[in-house]
Amino acid sequence: MVAEKLRLQEDRERIKHWKKWGPYLTERQWGTVREDYSPDGSAWENVTHDEARSKAYRWGEEGIGGISDYKQKLCLAWGFWNGKDPFIKERLYGVTGNQGNHGEDVKELYYYLDSTPTHSYMKMLYKYPQAEFPYKDLLEENLKRGKTDPEYELLDTGIFDQDEYFDIFIEYAKNDAEDIVATATIHNRGAEKAYICVMPTIWLRKTWFTGHEPFLPKLSKFNENTIRAFSPKSGNYTISFEGEPELKFCDNETNREKIYHIGNEKKFLKDAINDYVVDGDSKHINPENFGTKASAIYHLEIPPGESKTIKLRLMHQFSEDALSFCDDIMEKAKVEADEFYEELQERVTDPDLKRIQRQAYAGMMWSKQFYYYDVERWLEGDPGRYVPPISRKKGRNSNWKHLQNYDIISMPDKWEYPWYAAWDLAFHCIPIARIDPDFAKDQLLLLLNEWYMHPNGQIPAYEWNFSDVNPPVHAYAVQRVFQIDKKANGGKADYEFLERALHKLMLNFTWWVNQKDSDGQNIFEGGFLGLDNISVFDRSHAQRYQGKLEQADATSWMAMFSLNLLRISLDLCEHNKVYQFTATKFLEHFLYIAGAMNNISSEGISLWDDEDSFFYDVFHVPGKESKRMKVRSIVGLIPLFAVEPIREDLFNELPEFKQRLEFFLREKPKLAALVSSWIQPGFNRRRLFSLLRGHRMKSILHKMLDSEEFLSEYGIRSLSKYHLEHPYAMKISGDLLSVKYTPGESDTVMFGGNSNWRGPIWFPINFLIIESLKKFDFYYGGDFSIEYPTGSGRYMTMDIIAKELSYRCMKIFMRDEEGNRPVYGNIEKFQKDPHFKDYILFYEYFHGDSGLGLGASHQTGWTGLVAEMIHKYYKIREDKEHDSKTLFRS
Repeated sequence: MVAEKLRLQEDRERIKHWKKWGPYLTERQWGTVREDYSPDGSAWENVTHDEARSKAYRWGEEGIGGISDYKQKLCLAWGFWNGKDPFIKERLYGVTGNQGNHGEDVKELYYYLDSTPTHSYMKMLYKYPQAEFPYKDLLEENLKRGKTDPEYELLDTGIFDQDEYFDIFIEYAKNDAEDIVATATIHNRGAEKAYICVMPTIWLRKTWFTGHEPFLPKLSKFNENTIRAFSPKSGNYTISFEGEPELKFCDNETNREKIYHIGNEKKFLKDAINDYVVDGDSKHINPENFGTKASAIYHLEIPPGESKTIKLRLMHQFSEDALSFCDDIMEKAKVEADEFYEELQERVTDPDLKRIQRQAYAGMMWSKQFYYYDVERWLEGDPGRYVPPISRKKGRNSNWKHLQNYDIISMPDKWEYPWYAAWDLAFHCIPIARIDPDFAKDQLLLLLNEWYMHPNGQIPAYEWNFSDVNPPVHAYAVQRVFQIDKKANGGKADYEFLERALHKLMLNFTWWVNQKDSDGQNIFEGGFLGLDNISVFDRSHAQRYQGKLEQADATSWMAMFSLNLLRISLDLCEHNKVYQFTATKFLEHFLYIAGAMNNISSEGISLWDDEDSFFYDVFHVPGKESKRMKVRSIVGLIPLFAVEPIREDLFNELPEFKQRLEFFLREKPKLAALVSSWIQPGFNRRRLFSLLRGHRMKSILHKMLDSEEFLSEYGIRSLSKYHLEHPYAMKISGDLLSVKYTPGESDTVMFGGNSNWRGPIWFPINFLIIESLKKFDFYYGGDFSIEYPTGSGRYMTMDIIAKELSYRCMKIFMRDEEGNRPVYGNIEKFQKDPHFKDYILFYEYFHGDSGLGLGASHQTGWTGLVAEMIHKYYKIREDKEHDSKTLFRS
């Protein structure tokens, strides 16, 4: 067994807590809802980037390339100063949601390059300019730009044009669970000698004001190059630094005078090290060399083209020779990380795809974060600190008082989205299950715990509004992770995980039925559903137009949810036959939803449009004729996701379930006729449950696989290109509303305008399309083919089309014939520079025509699904080489 797998086993069996330390610091705590104590909920303005260096946080800590223990008691991160900036660089800069022309956006260059699941080895790269960082230019230019302009990025300022910057490679290696070597290797890429101040910084999260700490934790100078850290709950640590740095101490306390213009309660303040390094001001540095924040300060002059390395080692017990073996520990960790990924990637033959996949996994591992949010305490405030306004009692998240989050959670992006998002997290867990199934399963169960899930059964959406509604994909992720884990374990299934999840998922299903089916007719009004601006108006507030929106996607998601729970129930029948009764329940839900989609409220209104052969939302206005909103978007593709092939022999093993099936065939023939027939066995004698029978499925695929509609060179678009020349418009309550194909960044302010569902390519939707096509192929097999692309005259089976769509998505990150990666468009430095071209950014979404990366630049979260696509691509290539040679290109 490779060393990393042994560590995972020891962590699982609680022999050794290998995951106690990890990259659990966020990259932006300022501007978050948790730190917002304003009367109007203006989180972006309540704690700003400029204030962050002077304000002690309440709920979490941030840093560059940092690590902490899993309760974030003790933190370690890196600070830098080029001698020209107005303050030290100890957090990443970006424009806020109100400053950016497309919402919040980090304005830095950094890359996650490697990480094992236990964080026994980690590596990232931060690129730091040698000239003064252009804070003012970035802010002013972004404020000037409008929605139709591109975002103004750090590279656009010209600060990297002459290569006058530092490449800072930050690495960590574990010799033991709490014996960690950290290094920063600083390369001068410029043509002249350059100065940099490097400050590895240790600090304690401020917990002592709550009254729960029996003794104040403390950092103190142990000797000339060692700091001792003491916490009543964590014990002693020593942090030894190579060489002879200056050790400077202060406290993790707010500079009240600077931020609030009132007298300081403490003498040694959070920004003291910044003031000392930048201005030589030591008035807030503790001369007695102790406190709750400390830095080892190195002043370096680096010749052109050369590098220097800073080393440190964190241990429980002090050792005189602590720094003697750092290089050996680091090298051993690298070798073991390579062994782990070599085994995982043994089928992947393309070196570039290996690199892309490994960096995708690295991004997902680096995006873990300690997330702390006790809503009731946040609403009420702490004694003597941050007294919230009265308005807060009825404001944001005030109906989530039960919610107590204090965990390591997979984040979408630790700068732009430094909070969990329920449907993002579900997708994260699928690729994560390949490298750490325990973490994937724990994450899925976490959101189902009673201190997360609302008593009414709702899963919390995200911290800006836990009550918003995301697509119900949690059950899909649970079932998918269960299967990945089962196969990896040689067929040994974790039924306890599946059973625990099912019981809570049934509560969530009931919430959907009770809350989002207002008429009890099995047609759902999910509202927002995380698809930001896909509709002509904000779907969460359809009542603004005195109407009600019946959503094809919400209803299809619920049909998918029903089939996911049906599948889970049938999987559990292998463990306990009693679950055939829950399978029956969800079979009935699925069939009634299928019926309702075709005859809403028994009024003869269908979400299916016979003229266009597509599914659309239906808008009801009292006293007026209901209207289909004919927007050709992924709303009409989502019915594809409600599909499940079932082994025929399973029916014979479950007599009660089979009996109920036969009852529906006999007594509910109209409902049975609406969905793919299970009377006729398909390939390998499978039966199929699906919202789509042959004609409708073919009609949807005809549009989806048409390059003039949904099919892009880089995957499936979120809106049909048809709307480029034919924008959809409707007049309602005096407003003229429209949707036009917009393949790039958003041109609307709806939901902040920081993402766009009106044309770009999104990985979660593409992944579900690919998975659904494979499920259809499980039933139809090689006897059923579809024209691909539409109009080409070429016909292929569904599994081959799924592979080709995977390849198109993967192609976003791969080098083309000219050596360029579509994700970087015409950015020459990213494409050709040897110090840039092999580092991959996993953006939030991608231009519908060019594949250019857009939105959040480090959302390895669900875009990390590309790692799973690569894994399956090579697995299927190996398994089915005979029928796929023409499509697979090296």
